[in-house]
Amino acid sequence: MIAQVIGWKFNHQSGMSTSDGVITSFPNGIPSQADQDTWTAEYNAHILATEYSRQRQAAYAALNQFEMQFDDAANSTTTWVDAINAIKQEFPK
Repeated sequence: MIAQVIGWKFNHQSGMSTSDGVITSFPNGIPSQADQDTWTAEYNAHILATEYSRQRQAAYAALNQFEMQFDDAANSTTTWVDAINAIKQEFPK
């Protein structure tokens, strides 16, 4: 995992390498374990934040697709009455 962390943190600059989850080379020397732990915590927070953002974007895309289903192409408008009627036609009681 440290390979992903330092790649993310330092934009995959040259001179960095890992082996079996251990930093084996790094510009200006191997960073301390405390630095590595800090960077790992930052990376994990970033992953959580971007996953939340991705899920929100997917949810908004689904809403947008729902709204597009009821566009009145002739008038470029949508009304809830039209949407409700379309749903009632597609799914009668």
